[in-house]
Amino acid sequence: MRIRGVPAAVTVLLSFTSAAPTTQQWGWPWGLQDPNSTETDLLAYTGLGNLVAYTAENGFPNPRSCTFEKLRVRSEWSTFSDDQKQEYIAAVQCMSKKPSKSSPDFAPGARNRYDDFVAVHINQTTTIHGTGNFLTWHRYFTWAYEQALRNECGYQGSQPYWNWARYSEDPLGSSLFDGSDYSIGGNGKYVKEGEVNIPSNAAPSIVLPPQQGGGCVTSGPFNWTVNLGPVSPAYNDTPVNPLQSGLGYNPRCLRRDISQYVTSHFLTDANVSSLISANADIYWFQTFMQGDFFASSNYLGVHTAGHFVVGGDPGGDLFSSPADPYFFLHHAMIDRVFWTWQNQDVKPRTFGDNSLSGTITLNNVPPSRNTTKDDLIDLGVNAPPIRIKDTLSTIGGPLCYIYA
Repeated sequence: MRIRGVPAAVTVLLSFTSAAPTTQQWGWPWGLQDPNSTETDLLAYTGLGNLVAYTAENGFPNPRSCTFEKLRVRSEWSTFSDDQKQEYIAAVQCMSKKPSKSSPDFAPGARNRYDDFVAVHINQTTTIHGTGNFLTWHRYFTWAYEQALRNECGYQGSQPYWNWARYSEDPLGSSLFDGSDYSIGGNGKYVKEGEVNIPSNAAPSIVLPPQQGGGCVTSGPFNWTVNLGPVSPAYNDTPVNPLQSGLGYNPRCLRRDISQYVTSHFLTDANVSSLISANADIYWFQTFMQGDFFASSNYLGVHTAGHFVVGGDPGGDLFSSPADPYFFLHHAMIDRVFWTWQNQDVKPRTFGDNSLSGTITLNNVPPSRNTTKDDLIDLGVNAPPIRIKDTLSTIGGPLCYIYA
């Protein structure tokens, strides 16, 4: 069995149904995806080999929920065929047409199933960033979205990711943003916008210059309406939400200002691979992933940088950022980087003492207790609550996937 766009080693894994493969059977060395992301991809494939070896020795963590037969593979957007891209796009569009399940008391502005995911992210933003649950919360959130696409909208594939490093010199050259029927829409129409200051206009540590967009996205298959947010917008002319929570009804167009400045400064192969290789401790790995822009280093981090690749509205608002469909390809890549980091040393980083660190408040303000593996991730109407320890492994069930 051979799957287009998936490394041969991954295909070998899927062919095993009765016994775990040895590392030799995986067929090392594997072909790299792209010269612009060589080091990052090499680390991912090395980690994949480590995961196979660990599983061969120890078995699947929860074989009732995840086995080789059930394992899914998440791949990069550009490896999808046109038909696969259209199937994914259709499922996302379907989510925007299904009625919301959220209580009007919780999210009065939610109008569809897609909004349900935006609403829970807005509501929990300050307790899922700069916290010990940041990586696992977003891992489960992205998985729950993938499940909704499949179970509610008939999608047969897996959640794709967008490999920032591959397009660090030319993000608009990516098929994700080319504005064709096989994209998630192009750049916004050019409007004159000012620079974006991070973390705020009052205290700009990092200044992002305006690019060639900023206005409404008019190309591609998404005639997209953003209903919720903003809470902390990047642009001063963004319509103010009628509720302070950002959960009121505030319909407007999707805006983007796709930034080559951001990708070339913060999302190169060297940025991503060094994040994985230079930070052996989970605390520093997740901290530098999210950014160090309050410090003298003025480092945006691949997480924050990944959001400001599209910028605009809602991409420039951390709270309502999932309202741009790009969010889930970005966070699938965040999860791939996390998965790659875990698999450099599988046992301690996935199951041991080096798998979780941090408190339960944003940058520990106000000071709070440490996050524990028994803490719950609660996505409201989008998925059943789950303990953090049950999301630390992507093959531990109910999660059952790997990355190509």
